[in-house]
Amino acid sequence: MAIDSSANRFVCDLVAYEPGKPIEETARELGLDPSSIVKLASNENPLGPSPKAKEAMQVALADSHIYPDGGGYKLRSAIAERQEVGISNVILGNGSNEIIELLCHTFLNPEAELIAAEHAFVVYKLMATLFGAHYVEVPDPGFVHDLDAMADAITDKTRLVFIANPNNPTGTIVGQEEIDRFMARVPDHVVVCFDEAYFEFLETPPDTLKYVREGKNVCVLRTCSKIHGLAGLRIGYGLASENVAKILQKARQPFNTNAIAQAGALAALTDDTHVNRTCELNHEGLDFYHSAFKERGLEFVPSVANFVLVKVGDGDAVFQAMLQKGVIVRAMRGYKLPEWVRISVGTMDENRRCLEVLDEVLP
Repeated sequence: MAIDSSANRFVCDLVAYEPGKPIEETARELGLDPSSIVKLASNENPLGPSPKAKEAMQVALADSHIYPDGGGYKLRSAIAERQEVGISNVILGNGSNEIIELLCHTFLNPEAELIAAEHAFVVYKLMATLFGAHYVEVPDPGFVHDLDAMADAITDKTRLVFIANPNNPTGTIVGQEEIDRFMARVPDHVVVCFDEAYFEFLETPPDTLKYVREGKNVCVLRTCSKIHGLAGLRIGYGLASENVAKILQKARQPFNTNAIAQAGALAALTDDTHVNRTCELNHEGLDFYHSAFKERGLEFVPSVANFVLVKVGDGDAVFQAMLQKGVIVRAMRGYKLPEWVRISVGTMDENRRCLEVLDEVLP
C-alpha cells in the first residue's frame, strides 16, 4: 500500500510552497559562476546583514554548544522597549511564518474559518488547509485589501483574519482610516493578524500596535528577514495582546529560535544606519522600476514594499527566459497571476541588469 493512502488527504492534495530559486541551484543547472547570477526573487536585503548583527553572531558562536534562552528574554525585552509594549506582549518565532503557524495551531479546527484577501501571502491558505479549516478568500479590487468586504465576510465561525500590510506579492497598503473602520466591526471571537513583514520600508505607516496596547484580539507580525537582512537566520516576532500572546507561548516549541539568531536580531535592532541605508536604496530602486515600466508601457502595481509586481504576458516563460540569462525573478502562477512576475529591489547594478535582461526576453 502506498504510504500516501495513509496520509491526510488534504495534505496530499496541497501544492507545496515554492520559494525563490536559489543561486547555487541555478548556477549548478546552468553551469554559471554563482557570482554572476542576480537573484531578485525573494525580497531579500541587497545590502546583506546588519554589520552589527554579523559581529554579534560571531561572538555568539563561541557558546553554540549551550541551548539558547528558550524565553528569549534579552531580545523580547529589547523589542518590547522599542515598540513600547510589555515583554509579555512579545512572542519570538523561527521567522514570522512560525507565528502564523502558532496562530493556526491555536485557533483553527475543521469547524473554523480563516479570512484573507484574494492575492494575499499564499501561506495563509496553506496553513488553513493543513489545519482543516475553511479558507475564505475575499476579492481585492486593484490588488488592495478590501477591509469592508473582509468585515462583511466574518461569521460566527471566523477565528482568524489575516491582513498583510504591505501585502506580498502586490506591494499595496491599506491606511489607518480603513483599518480603524474595520477594527470597529470585528467581534470578540475573532483574532486579527496584521502581517507587517515590510513595515520598516514605509515612510508613514499605520498604527496597528495601538490595538495591542488596548488589549484587542490582535497580533502584529514583524520580521528581521527583510529590513535587517537576516533571512537566513529565520527570526521574527509577534506583538500581541496579553491574552493572545499567553496562549501562543503555550503553542510554540521550546528553543524555537536559536541563540545565533537571537544575538543577531538583538544587535540588528540597534543598527539604525543599516536600516536607513536599506530604505534609501529601496526607494531609489522602486523609483527606477516604476519609471522604467511606465516608459515601456508595462502594467505594474505601484509598490511601497521592496518588490514590484509587473505584467509581462506569460510569467512562467519570462521567468525561464531570464533564468537562462542568470537573472532570477519570481513567477506568480501560484498566486493566480500567470501573466505577472514579481521583481525584488536589488542594488542599482542588479536592478539595471534585471531590466536589460527583461528587455531582451520580452516579445
